Amino acid sequence: MKFTTNIRNRHVLIGDLLLIIISVLLAYVLRLELFEVFINYYPSMLWMIGISLLIKPIIYYFFGLYRRVWAYASIQEMKIITLAVTIGSVIVAVIMLSLFNYRIFYAFPRSVLFIVWIQDIIFVGGLRFILRLVAESRSNLSRSNSTQVGKKVLVIGAGDAGALVVKELQRNSQLNLFPVGFLDDNREKLKQQIHGVPVIGTLSDLKRTISHEHVNEVIIAIPSAPGKVVRMVADSCRKFRIPFRTMPGLYELIGGQVSITRLREVDISDLLRRQPTQMKSELVGSILTGKKVMVTGAGGSIGSELCRQIARWNPEELILLGHGENSIFETYLELLESYPSLKMQTIIADIRDLSRMDSEFKKHHPNVVFHAAAHKHVPLMEKNITECVFNNVLGTQNVLKTCLKHDVERFVLISTDKAIRPVNVMGATKRIAEMMVLDMAKRTGKPYSVVRFGNVLGSRGSVVPLFKRQIARGGPVTVTHPEMKRYFMTIPEAVYLVLLASSMGKGGETFILNMGDQVKILDLAEDLIRLSGLEPHRDIEIIYTGVREGEKISEDLWNKGQKLNKTKHPDIFYEQDLDKLMSDELSSAVNELLRRSRLGETASVLEYLDQIIPGSSVRSAPARGLSDVD
Repeated sequence: MKFTTNIRNRHVLIGDLLLIIISVLLAYVLRLELFEVFINYYPSMLWMIGISLLIKPIIYYFFGLYRRVWAYASIQEMKIITLAVTIGSVIVAVIMLSLFNYRIFYAFPRSVLFIVWIQDIIFVGGLRFILRLVAESRSNLSRSNSTQVGKKVLVIGAGDAGALVVKELQRNSQLNLFPVGFLDDNREKLKQQIHGVPVIGTLSDLKRTISHEHVNEVIIAIPSAPGKVVRMVADSCRKFRIPFRTMPGLYELIGGQVSITRLREVDISDLLRRQPTQMKSELVGSILTGKKVMVTGAGGSIGSELCRQIARWNPEELILLGHGENSIFETYLELLESYPSLKMQTIIADIRDLSRMDSEFKKHHPNVVFHAAAHKHVPLMEKNITECVFNNVLGTQNVLKTCLKHDVERFVLISTDKAIRPVNVMGATKRIAEMMVLDMAKRTGKPYSVVRFGNVLGSRGSVVPLFKRQIARGGPVTVTHPEMKRYFMTIPEAVYLVLLASSMGKGGETFILNMGDQVKILDLAEDLIRLSGLEPHRDIEIIYTGVREGEKISEDLWNKGQKLNKTKHPDIFYEQDLDKLMSDELSSAVNELLRRSRLGETASVLEYLDQIIPGSSVRSAPARGLSDVD
């Protein structure tokens, strides 16, 4: 669209002024012989030119003919042009006839009024549609130059919406998408063309067309398409491993119900229902640049994003530690591609193995440690209680002991809102981990801190991937209760908070992000359904599985009544450790918890967690299904 931005409406005005003069002159020439024009009718012609130059541009301006982008001119614009020209011509005609009656001039061929009106419509409309023609020619030229590398797109639906999609794809070469054809069940449209793109078949030809045309992507341009059509397209696209997108109805766009973003993949930030946290990266670099930085759980959703953001700050060495070799390898390859000069070490190790932790710390001497390794899947941990204790409690204890032994400068624990008044084992073990970190900071004076935040959108095992799978199957989407609420944040926000905590921490703080208001899980599900191109409660059913005993309708990020302190960042607060257990008591409690876990006494473990954690009610939480999500 570079052309359209270069054609200013002042240039269009100049063109109109010239055409007004030409139109009057031509009308007189067509009506009379040339000699008579300049002898007998010369005064009336000059009057008509002057009045037209005075009146018509004002009328055209009033009708917005100088405030439009004429590269997008349509039939509606032609109607406006005709109306503006007609009104302008009527006003000029009234003035000219009045002047003639008052004998301001004596020779005036009244038929020229009609001739000028016809010519003005042609000239004014022609000028503007020439601009559109030139713009489209340039766009098509740019488009033809890019088709060799563009992705081939198949459009489902050859109606108004489909035509709009194709027009935009042809107009905007930056999308890098090239429409190869339409599919539509209206057989009268078969073998027809829309904007030069053929209707090549019906929906039943979808798989054959994808294969034959080597389609890279499918766009559903049927705003009222039923769920079975979308599911059929989705199944075919999954079979060929290509993406599909949907287009909303124009009435939805105008009504603000959805945005044009539905023509792309669902952006996680679309589900956030608030503005993402403002990031001030300059606060982070001081404690990362030139340092040896270790991330435990580096293959996980949070851990891998930590590595990405840390890598930007040119650490001396980035150490990726994790238990899953595949996820660590994937993170390593991604970082190697983006930061080829970054020195990295990959360690496959279990944080429950104290001697192995000691060996690796002795070998690499990290200055900063971000502890993201943890079991986090709530329903799975309810069925593996002792494993959760060993990983989240013993593992954290081992990492802390090793950090202290090898004089690690800074330590940050990634925690969860489920650690406050926990009702599940995962939350309870993370609360114990928090206690240990804060106690270590208190005893040593080192800047060891905790970062606590709510649910992370898009992480593995979170509610969004579950909802996406349920939507892809055609529903139903399962929600526990219509009023169930949770705090949500994006992975980059969560990681940024962790990095800020590492730079602000003086020791013993629990950092908390201002995450806005809690979001209803029901609203999140409905948003995701709509952003997937479907309508909740019509195309995709939402069912309620019921609130489980002891489950919270909403979570807490801090203990009620606790005073939060401000930090350098307006969206970050912190609370000081107020846990009642003293160092010796905490150490004894952790040892007892681990002893009961080694004996496999799960009931005793739950009872003890409720005993040592303020507000804990883990025992009252019933067994959960593996598909349950908090």
